[in-house]
Amino acid sequence: MDSNAQPLTWRSWLSTQGRRFLLFARDQTRSEADAHDVLQDSLVEAWKRHGTDVPPPDALVFATIRRRAIDLARRTDRRERRENEAEWFDTSAPDCSLDAELQQAVKALAPIYREVVVLKVWSGLTFQEVAETLGIPLNTAASRYRYALDHLRSALKEVQP
Repeated sequence: MDSNAQPLTWRSWLSTQGRRFLLFARDQTRSEADAHDVLQDSLVEAWKRHGTDVPPPDALVFATIRRRAIDLARRTDRRERRENEAEWFDTSAPDCSLDAELQQAVKALAPIYREVVVLKVWSGLTFQEVAETLGIPLNTAASRYRYALDHLRSALKEVQP
């Protein structure tokens, strides 16, 4: 080894290898954001497993990226399956003739409005509890609920007998 050669640091290693790792992460995941998340998690895990003195072998990082991407895909698939199978309403309840239409209307709400409706109506939370859960002001929770109800009214006006 040349006496003038400097030891490979994490920073220099990452600047030279980072693009290769990101390219591989993009190939293993479903979106750019997922690729960046998987890469970051993989680098942190490799850093913890290999130590802080010298960078880990590239093969270890690639294997970690692959495992993290598989774990993320499984979590995402399970979550999507649970959400698709979730019963928004109890269809065994009497006088529920608009269940299917109401369920579709709730699913059509923007996520910020739907989460407030679900927490308020199906979880039975107060507006204060909804606001704390979502990390938003109390008035924002109440107005999102009001906007959601307005949207549901207009969506269901068309299907009412």
